[in-house]
Amino acid sequence: MSRPPTFTPPPGTRALPLRTSRGVFAALEAGPRHAEPRGTALLLPGYTGSKEDFIAMLVPLAEAGYRAVAVDGRGQYESEGPADEVGYAQAELGLDVLAQAEAAGRPVHLVGHSLGGQIARAAVLFDASPFASLTLVSSGPAEVSAAQRQKIALLTQALETMTMDQVWEAMRALDPPEDADLDGAALRARWLRHNPAQLIATGRQLTGEPDRVAALAAVGLPVHVLSGTSDDTWPVPLIDDMAERLGAYRSVIEGAEHSPNTDRPEETAKALAGFWDSL
Repeated sequence: MSRPPTFTPPPGTRALPLRTSRGVFAALEAGPRHAEPRGTALLLPGYTGSKEDFIAMLVPLAEAGYRAVAVDGRGQYESEGPADEVGYAQAELGLDVLAQAEAAGRPVHLVGHSLGGQIARAAVLFDASPFASLTLVSSGPAEVSAAQRQKIALLTQALETMTMDQVWEAMRALDPPEDADLDGAALRARWLRHNPAQLIATGRQLTGEPDRVAALAAVGLPVHVLSGTSDDTWPVPLIDDMAERLGAYRSVIEGAEHSPNTDRPEETAKALAGFWDSL
C-alpha cells in the first residue's frame, strides 16, 4: 500500500471536484503562479492508492511550469462508485479517463502509476486524441508478478467475506514489525472509503491483464516509461524490455521502489517535466 507523506493539501495545492460527463471525481490541483502553464498533466493512482500518492509532486511540477491534476478514480477514496463490479470494468475506467481529460482541458500529459498505468493505456487505446503524451510509472506490460498475483488473490478472498475494517486489521497483523507504526489514522480512513467492488474488479484486472504493448506502440503517442531501481510488482528488466518495445523515453529513479512518486517525489517530478520539455 502506498504511503503518501500527507493527506492535507500543502500550500500551492488545492482540492477540487473535477466535474465530467461521467460524474464528479475528487482531485488535487497545482499550477504555475505567475505564468500560463506549459501543459496540463492528469495523474492516475494505482491499486489501493489515491490522488494523495502524487501530493508531494504537484508543487514541483507547478514550479517546472506545468499544471498538474491528480484524481481518485471511481470507487477510489473520495470519488463515489457503484456497488457492483461491472461498473469497474477496464473499459468503464478508460472512458472515465477520457472524460477527465476533457474536463481538465485537453490535450493533457497522461500519467498512470501501476494499475493507473494500465487504465491510462486502455484510455489511449480507445482514443489517443486528448493526449499529448503517456507516462507509465512502475506499470508493466501485462499481469503482475506471481507473488503479487498470490497477494491479490488473498486480498480478494478477504474482501468477499469480510468487512473493510476487518480486512484492514488483518493486513495490519501481517505487517512486518518495522512497518507497524507507518499505517496511521489517515491511511486507515482512506482504506475504509475505498469501494470493495472496485478493489475486487481491479485486482482481477491486474492478475489477468494481457500484453498490449504492440497495440500501444502502434498508436504513435510519445511514451515515457519511469520506474524505481527495484520493483516487486513488475521486475525492472521486464519494464526495461517494455520501454524498448515502445521506443519510449526511459527514466529510472535512484533509491525508489514501486512508488517513485512517494519514494522520491521531487526526482520523479523532475523526470516527468524533463520528458514533457523534450516534446
